[in-house]
Amino acid sequence: MPTHVLDNSIHSALSGPHAHLAQRRGNALRYPADMSPFMALPERPRAADWADIAALAGPGTQVTLSGPRPEPPDGWETVRVVPLLQFVDDGIAAAPDEEAVPLRRADVPEMLALAERTRPGPFLPRTIELGAYLGVRREGRLVAMAGERLHAPGWTEISGVCTDPGWRGQRLGTRLLLAIAAGIRERGETPFLHVLESNTNAIRLYEALGFRLRLRTANYVLTSSSAMPADGLTSDPQEA
Repeated sequence: MPTHVLDNSIHSALSGPHAHLAQRRGNALRYPADMSPFMALPERPRAADWADIAALAGPGTQVTLSGPRPEPPDGWETVRVVPLLQFVDDGIAAAPDEEAVPLRRADVPEMLALAERTRPGPFLPRTIELGAYLGVRREGRLVAMAGERLHAPGWTEISGVCTDPGWRGQRLGTRLLLAIAAGIRERGETPFLHVLESNTNAIRLYEALGFRLRLRTANYVLTSSSAMPADGLTSDPQEA
């Protein structure tokens, strides 16, 4: 039976709508290191695929996978497992927000600073290239943002939702999440998101908004004693 594109969502993104961003070696895929830490393998990787992802990561670099539990060959060690829940849109009240403004490259320093204060998950200098981002400014400062991360065929992930501690309690993050969801729907796609299994407050919020739990999954951080220099990388999957 074929699997759902969201079961291995990073691979679905990097081999699909985000293929133009992908670096690859053989069947191993990754985002540029200054964009996202995530890497991907096919659903049933072979030994050669594990060798390729070790080379793609480079010596001494951890490999971060998400989705199906990896079963690496000898020479690999799983150093961290982060349990996640995957939620999908099941009738949320998505709507534009009149206070939301599009965020651009010029806003990246403020976005990085906001992410540093709030820790919404990996946010790097080129993360903004993954999709649309919206923000709210108060007194000239960026105080809340939300945006898009993974793009699997027919689906777009909402990510980077955060609000400055001094401006919480005004539903800014929720409003931006719903505005991002409205933009995703306008393209004919369906919003989804991931949340830490331990983040019970966020889980209650997402369920109240109309998201439905689809999948229990995890991020897996691994290291390999056989990591090699990351030569042979390409930006265009057709060149591999």
